[in-house]
Amino acid sequence: MLADMRTGSNFLEENLNQFADLRCHGELFNPLFVGNLGRDEKFGITINERDRNPAALLEAMIADDPAVLPGFRLFSDHDPRMIEHCLADRAAAKIVLQRNPLESFISNRIAAATDQWRMTNVRTRRKAEIAFDADHFAAYLNERLAYQRRITRALQVSGQTAFYIHYDDLHDVEVINGLAAYLGSGERIDRIFNRLKKQNPGSLLSKVTNPEEMQAAIARMDLLSLARIPNYEPRRGPAVPSYIAGTAAPLLFVPVRGGPIVPVRRWIAAHEAALGGPGLAEPFNQKTLRHWKRNAGPFAAFALIRHPVARAYAVFTRRVLSPPGKSRDLKRILARVFEVELPDEPAQMDAPARAAAFKGFLRFIAANLQGQTALGVDAAWASQSAIIEGVTRHSPLHRLIREPEAETGLAEIEAELGLAPQPFEAEEQPGLAEIYDDEVEALAHDAYMRDYLAFGFGRWG
Repeated sequence: MLADMRTGSNFLEENLNQFADLRCHGELFNPLFVGNLGRDEKFGITINERDRNPAALLEAMIADDPAVLPGFRLFSDHDPRMIEHCLADRAAAKIVLQRNPLESFISNRIAAATDQWRMTNVRTRRKAEIAFDADHFAAYLNERLAYQRRITRALQVSGQTAFYIHYDDLHDVEVINGLAAYLGSGERIDRIFNRLKKQNPGSLLSKVTNPEEMQAAIARMDLLSLARIPNYEPRRGPAVPSYIAGTAAPLLFVPVRGGPIVPVRRWIAAHEAALGGPGLAEPFNQKTLRHWKRNAGPFAAFALIRHPVARAYAVFTRRVLSPPGKSRDLKRILARVFEVELPDEPAQMDAPARAAAFKGFLRFIAANLQGQTALGVDAAWASQSAIIEGVTRHSPLHRLIREPEAETGLAEIEAELGLAPQPFEAEEQPGLAEIYDDEVEALAHDAYMRDYLAFGFGRWG
């Protein structure tokens, strides 16, 4: 059962245990206890043995009673090894229990304030109101949503499904019987077992000391992700073979295609020559990159990012204004779908024709990144945020430098590593200023909105 605190998991466990062929054993992988509060052993496995080898407890649970289908509750803060194991295990049935996160947040705060986590008799109820803290709730909400996204993605990529059940459905006997059927139980129940009582009845507003402040804070939150920028780009890998490093120079450059690659390559080569090294270390694979990192000593891993307008124009000049016969598929789509007229010698286009073609190319990029063209997303014009995300999923970057700050950023790397300064010659882009206008900026912003937000770009120039 994939759930979290104050989602109704205790209540659901008790009702599943009404079925003779089902048995839920509590929070087996809670870091503080085994199964239930105060227990440090279950199925002959102690808490220390469990922590050393969590799979042993899982195996002992399965072997304990072959006549029942066993299970347990697994929360986002439980043993991460078992979360990963269980999500990947296609033989394990998954129940995903969800609750309004604001309700579970307030319930959790009240339980902590009263130290009452379960209630079987309403006469023992401890009442309390809590002060709503917007920052704490935002952090709590992000953690819960991240856990749910992790569950959803793990199931999607492995071709699995789960039984989703909401807190509000826990008193519906037909839903509980449906869950039992999903689990393969041959049993059915006539009524819900209500030994556990709801501890905090009433509206959410009645449970906090600052309801107006809570309402205002919730209104400011984008709970429906109205401001989220959809991302239809495919996930990118780290592209390790493209990395450039020195053999003697402890510099590792992660190129972003369409960016200033050649000037940085020359800068690293200058450091390599100054140190008397044998030359640049390339191309890499995963094994040789790990070897380089182990032997480089203190090193700097960095990337340079370019303003979206300048980067798109660099790709435009190389791919669209290229000689006939090159980038034919791209040129055909630009002509057929985006009405980009290219002469036999595109490099000879005058400024107005070049401006019109570049604007058509920007419209193509916007459509391509949204999955609206027949051509795949090329790394040359993929968003820089997607490229950097692909890199950092593999290993972290020490520095991310915007092109206008390249000279300063690279000088800081030299100072940190004790390297003698070497000149850095920025890459010129002739012709861009001649055709740049508000429409170009707007089209680039439309195509690369995620990059503008992620890296804080303003207008080009």
